[in-house]
Amino acid sequence: MRCLVTGGAGFIGSNLVDALLARGDEVTVVDDVSTGRRENLALARTAGARLVETDVRDRAALAEAFDAAGPEVVFHLAAQIDVRRSTADPAFDAAVNVGGTINVLDVAQAVGARRVVNTSSGGAIYGESRVIPAPEDHPIAPEAPYGQSKWAAEGYCELYGRLHGLSTASLRYGNVYGPRQDPLGEAGVIAIFCNLVREGGTATIFGDGLQTRDYVYVGDVVAANLAAADVEATGPFNVGTGIETSVLDLVQALGALAGAALPAEHAPERPGEVKRSVIDAARAREALGWEPGVGLSEGLERTLASMG
Repeated sequence: MRCLVTGGAGFIGSNLVDALLARGDEVTVVDDVSTGRRENLALARTAGARLVETDVRDRAALAEAFDAAGPEVVFHLAAQIDVRRSTADPAFDAAVNVGGTINVLDVAQAVGARRVVNTSSGGAIYGESRVIPAPEDHPIAPEAPYGQSKWAAEGYCELYGRLHGLSTASLRYGNVYGPRQDPLGEAGVIAIFCNLVREGGTATIFGDGLQTRDYVYVGDVVAANLAAADVEATGPFNVGTGIETSVLDLVQALGALAGAALPAEHAPERPGEVKRSVIDAARAREALGWEPGVGLSEGLERTLASMG
C-alpha cells in the first residue's frame, strides 16, 4: 500500500514509518524537520522511505509531494505540539494545526486518497476530566490554544467527509511515551524522568505529584494508526489505557526498575495544569479492533533500554 506520513521524522511518526515499512508498504514522509529528526529515519530511508522536507503550511509544496507519492492512505501527524508556545502565539499554533490540516485534507482529496488518519489529543481537548475515564462525547473544554486547534482540525476532517466523501478518523491520544521521545524538547514527563534515571539527576515534581495522566506506549499508538487505516469507521477515537497514573507513581515505578529510588524535589504547582486526565478507549476496541498491549512497567523498561 502507498502511504504518506506527515510529521514522519518525529517521535510517533518515525515509529509509525518503521511499522509501515516492516509490513511492506511504500512510504513517503513529509516533515519540515523543525522538531523531527532526520536520524529517526536513518533506517527507514535505507529501507526505501522517501523524505520530502516541507512545511504543511505550504500548500503548493504539499501538493507536489502528494502528487509524486499518490498515497492511498495519509497519516497526518505533523503538528505544533508545544502547549506553552500555543499560549504565547495562538495564531502560529492555528496556522500549523488548523491551516496545515486543511491543506493535508485538500491535497489528499485532490489525489484520490482513500483514507486520512488524523492525530488529535484526548487530554488537551477534554481539559479537566468530568467523567473518569473520559469517552469521546465528553464535554470539549480545552485549556490551551493547542487543544482548541486540535479540536478545530478534527472538525475539518469531518467536514471533508460531508463535503467530499473523504474518509477520515481522528485518533485522540493519551500521553504517549516510548523510544525516540526527546527528553530535552517539549517532552512528556516519562522521557524527562527516564533521562534523569540514566544520568543520575533529580526529578522535579510540580505541586503534590498526585496529578494523573493516561500513559500509552508508542507501539500501541502505532498499532492504533494501522488499525484505523484498515476500517471505514469515521470520527474520533480515544487511544489510551483507561488507567490513571500519578507523577508520584511514575517516580516509584522508575525507581523500582532502576534498582534505586529516583531522587525528587517538589516545586510550586503550575497554574492551569489539569489534575486528572484519563480516557476511555471502548470505541477504538469496538470499531477498530484495537486495545493497548503494553503495560506501564514494560513500557518504561523498553523506554529506558532504548536510551542506552
